[in-house]
Amino acid sequence: METRAKGVWRTMTPTEIFIKARNFLIDNREDYDAAYAGFSWPRFESFNWALDWFDVYASGNDRTALWIVDEDGQETKLSFAELARRSSKLAVFLQKQGVGRGDRILVMLPNAPAIWEVMLASIKLGSVIIPATTLLTPENLRDRLDRGHVRLVITDAHGSEKFERLEGTFGKIIAGGRRDGWIPYQDALSESGVFTPAGRTSPDDPMMLYFTSGTTSKPKLVLHTHQSYPVGHLSTMYWIGLKEGDIHWNISSPGWAKHAWSSFFAPWNAGATVFILNYGRFEAKRALQMISDKGITSLCAPPTVWRLLFREDLTSYPVKLRELVGAGEPMNPEIIDGVRKAWGITLRDGYGQTETTAQVGNSPGQPVKPGSMGRPMPGYTVTLLDIDGKPGAREGEIALGLSPRPTGLMAGYLDDPEKTDGVMKGGFYRTGDVATVDDDGYLWYVGRADDVFKSSDYRISPFELESALIEHAAVLEAAVVPSPDPVRLSVPKAYVMLAAGMAPSREMARELFGFLRGRLAPYMRIRRIEFVDELPKTISGKIRRLELRRAEQGRPQQPRSDREFWETDFPDL
Repeated sequence: METRAKGVWRTMTPTEIFIKARNFLIDNREDYDAAYAGFSWPRFESFNWALDWFDVYASGNDRTALWIVDEDGQETKLSFAELARRSSKLAVFLQKQGVGRGDRILVMLPNAPAIWEVMLASIKLGSVIIPATTLLTPENLRDRLDRGHVRLVITDAHGSEKFERLEGTFGKIIAGGRRDGWIPYQDALSESGVFTPAGRTSPDDPMMLYFTSGTTSKPKLVLHTHQSYPVGHLSTMYWIGLKEGDIHWNISSPGWAKHAWSSFFAPWNAGATVFILNYGRFEAKRALQMISDKGITSLCAPPTVWRLLFREDLTSYPVKLRELVGAGEPMNPEIIDGVRKAWGITLRDGYGQTETTAQVGNSPGQPVKPGSMGRPMPGYTVTLLDIDGKPGAREGEIALGLSPRPTGLMAGYLDDPEKTDGVMKGGFYRTGDVATVDDDGYLWYVGRADDVFKSSDYRISPFELESALIEHAAVLEAAVVPSPDPVRLSVPKAYVMLAAGMAPSREMARELFGFLRGRLAPYMRIRRIEFVDELPKTISGKIRRLELRRAEQGRPQQPRSDREFWETDFPDL
């Protein structure tokens, strides 16, 4: 890319190209129309985010980049300059272990500085990170080692135990503690902080490899590049509304795309501090106190966490928050309204996938329609495909236009060209999610294409029914699936987890059925309720409705449990 300076044409550096795009979105953070119309993805001949952006930004920068508070109250703070230096030491150390461009590093660590250092070092090296949640079993890890062709594993003392019976030629580094056959991570700190890359990094070089959560099939391998994630997350930075100097807390576990989204790339694209609170069990009261005490200015959390926070007295916590966002699953309108009343701040929904950065969202300063996932983010062309795959539908599958191809879209599914071609055909990337769009361009989530079902020839969205159900104070979580019915084909059935202190009973079921009568149209009403102690979820915490649907398919041959109640059990309603 070229620009005119003092009457002479000169070539812009990769750093300047990135900064220009970044600053445009920050300058227009509350002007959606200008940002969407004027933004275009930066293009590079070469680009390495850690070297061309982070290290440049970190030079002489002693502001806090990473702030971790452990369960016992102990705090760790690392500046941008310190992280640049420590990650360069680690990059030199990994080079000496034989790690080079394209080599794959599986990282399974809790929220400790090593995660951020390894990410930065790997990007500098040109190696490929495979993030792994600490919840994985040895069987899960075996699959990742084999299909991921892992060259090196980096984990902690607890994680190292899971690899004891897993054979392979991969190297092993342990962070914190020592173990026979493992190289101590702390040895890297004695290396030189001067790192020399092996060469230029192509924007299309592989950078991250994600194993998806596998709600309906064996995990897919999502490949992201040095352009698709670091640069692509400019859209995520814009959606969250981050600015330089913010203290941003993203409540998310390591190993998942959301952690890279909002605990790494988006905040550091903006120059914000990444805040982390480590805990064994999430406690809403402690989280709220931490938000107040530490001066958190930006908070991102999944709907499950927002539901727990919402049950507390939010008005009793004086906060410095400016931006509130939620992602992972659609946000319920009653929570958005309740948070606004308590704090005077609008909780904004957003949408994306492991395969992408933030595609759709309610950006700062824009009118929010409660229940809507918002409008397309700058750099994304979004349309809805009808049942025949034609764009422009009022209700249909969310799809991204590929002309031009958005930078934040994955390179593809590794080693599976057939699956990649299946989601990228006809000039669109197909998300597998269904939505509706209104006259103002706002999108409204309906559900996964395989979650929406018919009852008496009406299309039913589980999310809409679940949203109504969790408005009741006794309900913590719910999942709605079709239950076979001889007359209606199927009827909506809710699997319900009750809040603490609430007990399953016939009286509780009657109360919930009556509660829903005033909130749902007759054709949408939940006709069956079964109380459960927990809902089946993927390892990333998403409800496995498919598992519940399968259970219901065989239900006619099985007697009802004593925890299941039908609306017809209460003729007086």
